[in-house]
Amino acid sequence: MRRLLLLSTALLFTAAAMSQTAAKPKKPAHANPAAVHAGALVIDTHADTPQRLLDEKFDLATDTPVSEGHLDFGKAKAGNLGAEFFSIWVEPDLNKGHYAKRALDLIDSVYQQAEKHPDKMVMAFSTADIVKARTGPRKRFAALMGVEGGHAIENSLPVLRDFYRLGVRYMTLTWSNTNEWADSSGDITDEKVEHHKGLTPFGKQVVREMNRLGMMVDVSHVSDKTFYDTMLLSRAPVIASHSSSRVLTNHPRNMTDDMLRAMQRNGGVVMVNFFSAFIDEDFRKAFTAQAKDRNAAVKAAEQAYAAQHPGEQVPWMVADRVGKEWAAKLPRPPLKSLIDHIDHIAKVAGVDHVGLGSDFDGVSSLPAEIDSAADLPKITAALMQRGYTAADMKQVLGGNLLRVFREVERTSKQIHQEEATGFHRDPALEDKGQPSPPK
Repeated sequence: MRRLLLLSTALLFTAAAMSQTAAKPKKPAHANPAAVHAGALVIDTHADTPQRLLDEKFDLATDTPVSEGHLDFGKAKAGNLGAEFFSIWVEPDLNKGHYAKRALDLIDSVYQQAEKHPDKMVMAFSTADIVKARTGPRKRFAALMGVEGGHAIENSLPVLRDFYRLGVRYMTLTWSNTNEWADSSGDITDEKVEHHKGLTPFGKQVVREMNRLGMMVDVSHVSDKTFYDTMLLSRAPVIASHSSSRVLTNHPRNMTDDMLRAMQRNGGVVMVNFFSAFIDEDFRKAFTAQAKDRNAAVKAAEQAYAAQHPGEQVPWMVADRVGKEWAAKLPRPPLKSLIDHIDHIAKVAGVDHVGLGSDFDGVSSLPAEIDSAADLPKITAALMQRGYTAADMKQVLGGNLLRVFREVERTSKQIHQEEATGFHRDPALEDKGQPSPPK
């Protein structure tokens, strides 16, 4: 009898255990990085491809070797790159006296590609345009534009407004050169350059006008003081279209952790630059060490071109090719260096405040495994290996930029409504970060 009782009890415990096991929820299957990347709206905020379009008569439908270019339609499709902000960058020394003209020529080169390949590429001017281009059965590559360097507006708000009318949706307040109204990080230690201690009164007008227009304010390249002036002034979230972490790589172009936290408070987004010298300290030091000889080689190449083509402007590609030759003498940093920067910014500013700003076609070296836009899925895989979820990746790959862009659009509408109703904002109070009362 006792044996029968023990057997019955054992059966009851076994049944209960089986019941509890069956009741336990199953662990969700790990998301497949390739599927996550393929299902995301991938947006990159900085590519210098227009220089190739204009100076080399390059066609985006041409599948070029990665040694010649990082971006074309084939590479974008392979990497599921859905939207690109093409950089309208005007080299300040080679284009003195006609910055705006050079910018217009570059803008036109982007439009020409959209006109030539309407089945593959469409110009986009809003968040709605980006989403529309990438939904439905006919997915097309969404092309946007950002002016890199405030010197391109030639100290003219009407020119800034014209750029907006032509489709420019962000402007980097400075490039590596300090202009007449904002200091750059690129020459902040050069005593021969006249600096302004941040933004001048006209520079503050520029930021306000960009808020009014609905043009994203870009703080990549700017000096630290210009950055903080902008943080106090801008009514809309700002972007850093192609910047990395200064804690990891000590370059003045990169952002300190305090800056990253300021971007979080502002609601903005830091788009990580892929350039080897911005993401790897060892590469940066080696690249800096060869600067004197490299610059001499670039100058010699430009002089040789000028001698062979009298009266012609020396194209940017001359310096670019020499720069690549010199960068190739240095070992490329590992992919881990790039992933470390994205991860660090996500941890300091939050995963909702980081994205991708490759600088494709504008840099002489990329980390190992990233040869072109076709390799973007490797970034998703590497981040997911570190524990980033599918939801995180959708934000990093494009969702964060869309959120900021939408808020910039919303702020613009609000400012226009204020103007229509006679609302007045006092610039003196704005400069102190305080709202001004209505009339």
